[in-house]
Amino acid sequence: MPFMHFPVAGVDASPFLPPLAAFAVSLLTGLGGVSGAFLLLPFQVSVLGCVNPSASSTNQVFNIIAAPGAVWRYYREGRLYAPLARLIVLGSLPGTVLGAFIRLRWLADPVHFKSFAALVLLFLALRMGGEALRPKPGEKAPGDARPAPLPDRDGHARFLFQDREYAYAPLPLLGLSLIIGVVGGIYGVGGGALLAPILVSVYGLPVHVTAGPTLLGTLAASAGGVLAYMLMAPLYPRLGASPDWSLGLLLGAGGLAGMYLAARLQRHLPARPIRILLTLVVLGTAVAWLAPGLKQIPFVPVF
Repeated sequence: MPFMHFPVAGVDASPFLPPLAAFAVSLLTGLGGVSGAFLLLPFQVSVLGCVNPSASSTNQVFNIIAAPGAVWRYYREGRLYAPLARLIVLGSLPGTVLGAFIRLRWLADPVHFKSFAALVLLFLALRMGGEALRPKPGEKAPGDARPAPLPDRDGHARFLFQDREYAYAPLPLLGLSLIIGVVGGIYGVGGGALLAPILVSVYGLPVHVTAGPTLLGTLAASAGGVLAYMLMAPLYPRLGASPDWSLGLLLGAGGLAGMYLAARLQRHLPARPIRILLTLVVLGTAVAWLAPGLKQIPFVPVF
């Protein structure tokens, strides 16, 4: 099988491997409003062997290419809920730019920060797991149901979806999106892997409503992140911070098909299996991020 050289990432791989991996990952994670970039980061590092910060910026190139198809699908179906999407974009975009600076300035090898983020993910996975395994009466696939805004009350924004009222506090959510944008900028994951489970488990919002806004936030934040990495790369010439565009395009092509298909399938699935899938994805990410730290502890086996 012919191999292709990716100069910025500094690796050689079959040109068929990145898009196939991206398609499979995006099809699974896209159902929960997550781009799959957080799983492609370990793929770049562990499978392809990319060890420089270009893995983060390349991951964000993947998001820019892969997310638009799914976002457009949610928009056509009326499930790109604008008030929620605006908050996520306004918070995550500047956060991602700040995260890119932190990644290059202080966290070129962010093992300790990954361990902290993994503990947060473990907490979310346990909380989501309890809710996902507990069936809710009358829960069904949304079909053509769309969120309808309701008048704000008690400092909370409200909307109606499938005959049930939901609420969230805009300012705290804006601050949360900013913080998660920083984390996403550091790792090049767009932040969706953290924000989607928080919106579902902590805020109690329906996954069929949060998926579109979360992916739009990932798209906007990744565009800002790629620009930030490219502008700052000359300041850190030894780190290899610029994205590998050829690798990013291959990953993005597979991700575009996978995420569009996931967005098309999601409205035909009830929320419970999607919550279970999202729980498993978050739990797997937490274990993957904890593994480098556990290897430093004697007598702790890591598989």
